[in-house]
Amino acid sequence: MDQRRLHKTIENIASKRFDTEEEMLISVLNEIVGHQSIGVTGGRIWKLLPENRSYILFYQTGNLEKIEPDFELKLAEYPIFDLVAKERTIAADETNLILREKGIFKYSASGVGDKIKIDGKPYYEYLLALNTEFVDENHRLTLSIIATSLTSQIKQRRYSQSASSLKADLDKARELQKSILPEHEYSFYNYELFGITDPAEIVGGDFFDYLEVGDDLERIGIAVGDAASKGVSAAAEAMYISGALRMASNFEIKIAPLMKRMNQLVNKIFDDDKFASLFYGELSTDKSGLFLFSNAGHNPPIFIRNKTDEIIRLEPTGPVLGPEPHAKYTIENINFLKNDVLVIYTDGLIDSANSEFENYGEERFIKLLKKIKNNTSKEIAYEILNDVINFSKNGSYSDDKTLVIIKRIN
Repeated sequence: MDQRRLHKTIENIASKRFDTEEEMLISVLNEIVGHQSIGVTGGRIWKLLPENRSYILFYQTGNLEKIEPDFELKLAEYPIFDLVAKERTIAADETNLILREKGIFKYSASGVGDKIKIDGKPYYEYLLALNTEFVDENHRLTLSIIATSLTSQIKQRRYSQSASSLKADLDKARELQKSILPEHEYSFYNYELFGITDPAEIVGGDFFDYLEVGDDLERIGIAVGDAASKGVSAAAEAMYISGALRMASNFEIKIAPLMKRMNQLVNKIFDDDKFASLFYGELSTDKSGLFLFSNAGHNPPIFIRNKTDEIIRLEPTGPVLGPEPHAKYTIENINFLKNDVLVIYTDGLIDSANSEFENYGEERFIKLLKKIKNNTSKEIAYEILNDVINFSKNGSYSDDKTLVIIKRIN
């Protein structure tokens, strides 16, 4: 399943009204077990009991024999808990004899919530454990995204219950965020660029930037990012990533090592409920129109050939930034011909919904793009944004919207 789409699915389930965060976790686990594309046969939620130095089972579902209610696993007797605290998501063979008798032989587990120190060691508040016959890297990454999304939702619930926002501080944050965004219009060699962002709240987690690479002005980097969640915390993550990219552009780092380094920074600097998608590409003065890019879990930008209306999606070349510190990223390329157009956008654009809960969607987006491909990059950007806003003006769902248009004009 697409990582951003998976996060959005979990976010939509978890954002419903629940009396407790435990009810939210149960609802999400039931959805996961019933979801064929994720491929699990059952699951359990364990809750940390610091005073007992153990995890207690408080919910289980699936087709295996049920474990006794309030079954406990002592931290000292289960060293795998230390590995979960370090790696977040693990796959392992079950060693507990009682659990093996219940038919649990292989499982994957991921930490959810805050970390609490017990005897100097950190442990997650909750563990989400899933039964599966086969665990590969994609499955492990899927579970990491689920756990990250749930942790983000838990923290948002707690913030909304305990904190009140100060308007003056938010106004300052908005001005700071605006100050780091580039001018909308930018010209480079045979290309015209136009970018715009529309946050769902006073500040948002979307950003875009144009980066002059090196001193010879023969290359320019274009970045579009989307930090998970909304509001101030997402804006802080977006500003950090944008600032780090600007610093890196001065050192002319190649694209693949750049993306790897950005992933490691997000993993190290931010709480483990934070992640971001990032699309980064570079144009040069090369006459062939070469465009090199890497896509860290971002929704695929749309490239349209002016002469043929051929549509090319620039698919992810690596996972989202943050959850997996050792992830690898590859580089792909396309070539711009005269009047070809590339639209890089965040998922708030196509996920915008109307009053009937219908999404704007990629199909409508591409249909409009084919009609307006001969316009300037600025006109294309505003036509798309206005169409999305008009479509969703009576809808209840709102997310940050950002798009950057690149058009070759000579």
